[in-house]
This record gives sequence, C-alpha cells and structure tokens, in this order.
Amino acid sequence: MKAFISVDLEGMPYVVSAGHLGPRSPLYEEARKIATKITKITAEALKENGFDEILIADSHGPMVNILIEDLPEYVEIIRGFPRPLSMVSWVEECDAILFLGYHAKAGTIKSTFDHTYSGASIYKVEINGIEASEFLLNTWVAGHYNIPAILVAGEEKLLEIDVCKYTPWAERVVLKRSASRYAARSPSLVRIERELRNAVKNAVSKLKRGDVKPLKVESPVEMKITFMKSGFADAAELMPTVERISGTTVKYVARNMVEAYKVFELLVLAAIAVNAVTQPR
Repeated sequence: MKAFISVDLEGMPYVVSAGHLGPRSPLYEEARKIATKITKITAEALKENGFDEILIADSHGPMVNILIEDLPEYVEIIRGFPRPLSMVSWVEECDAILFLGYHAKAGTIKSTFDHTYSGASIYKVEINGIEASEFLLNTWVAGHYNIPAILVAGEEKLLEIDVCKYTPWAERVVLKRSASRYAARSPSLVRIERELRNAVKNAVSKLKRGDVKPLKVESPVEMKITFMKSGFADAAELMPTVERISGTTVKYVARNMVEAYKVFELLVLAAIAVNAVTQPR
C-alpha cells in the first residue's frame, strides 16, 4: 500500500508567531524541526502498520520546509512550487491521504493563522455553495481519484468545524488549541507522538475494513472566490471563463474538482503577481 501525507505548517504544535512561517523569519528553523518530527512519526507509524511506500508533499509556502536528512529511506518527498495540484500533487498514485499541520479556513474565530490557501489574497472560497478550507479543497481533489482521507492532525477548530462534519470516519489528532490568531496551547511532543501512532493504527484498520470513503463533490463544480482586494478580482476577470459578480468576488464553473483546483491555483498566482507589481518599490 502507498500513503500520501500532505504537510502544512500553520497547524503544527507550538507554531504561533509569524516568525515561524517563512525562510527569512527568526523562528523558521524551529518550525521546520517541529514539522519534520511530526511527519517522521506519522511515516514510521504508517510503515509499522503495513504501508510499503509513503509519499510526502511538503505543502507550506515555498514548499521546501521539511528537513530531508531526517526522513527514513522508505519515503519520497515532493518539494517546490508551483506544481500541478499544489498541496496534493501525485495523490492519484496512493491508497489513502493524511493531513498534518492543517488549519481552519479564513475568518474562523480564535484560530491560529486562519486562512484559505493564500492569506494575502484570498478571503473566502466556496465550492458548490460550501465555504471551503484547504483541507476540504484537498480532500475533494483526493476524492476525485477515489482516495479517502483517513487522518487529520492540526488545529482544533479545523477538526471541529470541517473534519467532524465532512469526513467523520477520519482519525483526528489535536496538535493545538487556539486562544487567538497568534496564541495557542499544545500538548508535549511525547503525548503527541503517542496519539499520532494510535491514530495511524486506527486509521489503517478502518481503511482495511472499508470503514472510510472518498469525499466527493458533484460535477460540474461551481467555484466562487472572494479576494482581499478588488485589484485581484480585476486580474481574475481577464480569464474568459471567469465571471465577475462583485468588487472582490468572481466565479466560474469547471468540469470537475481537479479542473476547478487548477484554475484556482492560477487565479491565486495572478493575485500574487498583482500584489508584487503594485507594491511601492
């Protein structure tokens, strides 16, 4: 069997400061070590429970966060950005997907680093009328390929709001409980390791028994994106298939979730480009 692990940073334990999140930030190396430790524990547990191959998607920011020298020999890692399906590229090769360090969607109250895909450009994303987190976006893409989400470890609000509702069969591990956008409490790494290993064991058992299922979204897919600035919607509207419906909101219809995701990636990149070009130099 082959497992896919998508690894984000904002939902990792102890990560609470903007100084944790970027390569030039003072606490970035600490965050990298934390993310690598959590990923390694999960990979080891998967191996112990019957997975021969493990594909890890380094999925935060520039997507070169995990310390590769600490990974076991039986894993492969996907690094770099942009890539065809971003946080879930090559998921179609696998039998199950796990999410580590994931966080709640933009606008979630008292949730560390709440955002959806791009905190600088995206205010809200809706898929067929459902407001989506990164977890939902990526789980729906996996579902397109009939791949179930079996475990999610991350910030408590994401687990309460999205994971419990949409993938109740998935094992859940709380890595942090938030007091605000920039403050949270986390258990010890010893406790987290024990909970992760137990959760992986339970998740694999459910998978083998057929007690999990892929999360599907109906096609065609209507995607509505609300940007942070009207200038980002100006750029998005240049694509012929995109309809402008307000100063900051656009929508489009795609044949399926994979197509919708790829267009979304492109519109986010356009927004990032607009921001870069219009900033004072």
